[in-house]
Amino acid sequence: MIYAIVGAKIPYEDGKEFFLERPLRAIMRTFALLILALTLYAPTAIAIPVPEGFKQERVEVNGIHLNVYRGGHGEPLLLLHGFAQSALMWAPVMKEFQKRFDMIVPDLRGAGLSDVPDSGYEKVTMAVDMAALLDHYKIAKARVVGHDIGLMVAYALAASFPDRVERLVVMDAFVPGIGTGEAIYNSPDIWHFRFHGPYAEQLVKGRERIFFDSLWEGFSANPHTFPEEHKKYYLAQYTRAGHMHAGFAWFKALPQDALDNQKLARSPLPMPVLALGGEKSMGPSLALTMKGVSRSVKERVVHDCGHWMLEECPAETIAALADFL
Repeated sequence: MIYAIVGAKIPYEDGKEFFLERPLRAIMRTFALLILALTLYAPTAIAIPVPEGFKQERVEVNGIHLNVYRGGHGEPLLLLHGFAQSALMWAPVMKEFQKRFDMIVPDLRGAGLSDVPDSGYEKVTMAVDMAALLDHYKIAKARVVGHDIGLMVAYALAASFPDRVERLVVMDAFVPGIGTGEAIYNSPDIWHFRFHGPYAEQLVKGRERIFFDSLWEGFSANPHTFPEEHKKYYLAQYTRAGHMHAGFAWFKALPQDALDNQKLARSPLPMPVLALGGEKSMGPSLALTMKGVSRSVKERVVHDCGHWMLEECPAETIAALADFL
């Protein structure tokens, strides 16, 4: 997929060639823009390549544009990433499931190469983004998997639009306002949920790597399993203008998310649910939460795994997804 800038088309993930409208002037202008584009996007192009067979495009939904990867054949599968990552965290799943699923893999509102709007970071709003994305592809119903913040969006989608979700997988996080959600949100050991606002952004600016390492390493069973090239890829994305503000806005919205979820939880989820946790992270506690808001819940705990399940324990995590989906 290519991205248009001032009359010239510039590659941003898959390396396709640009074309020029006018010979000499356009060449000079586009060369300068190409250098700028390569400066901005080269880290993301090198670190986690788009899996072969996937198309990248920008899709307008709910008043914003999302960056989306789509590929594979079979039943629709929507994959939702979390904080400190973006859509291509799912690259191992995208490669493994190509012959089984038609996968839709977006950068969420405010993340990756998607738009960074001023508002709309409540998870019910982000769930509307996802419902609109399914509408765009004319998909009536999909299997949905969400990790971290993506879990929260996935739950909001399933609870708000239960007829759109065939099966739901929630991976290693909590549901704000439900079950253990309040205890986790209020835990003094998980300080970053309340770390947002102008001063937080100023404190982190230029020190983003330190901030993200506290999460990538602090929530890993084995910090060495999180690849350095992945860290550089995500860091390059979150240091773009507005992206840290958007990421913090996901956390700022958590109290409202809790209120929204308490209303949504009055109607139990009708679809089958898999609660998938890392043994050294959420473990079985996520399943306990989901049993309080769902009619049918299967529990799976991945041995010796922390929060970053696809980095730490890819084979076991993919096997758990394959068994359930």
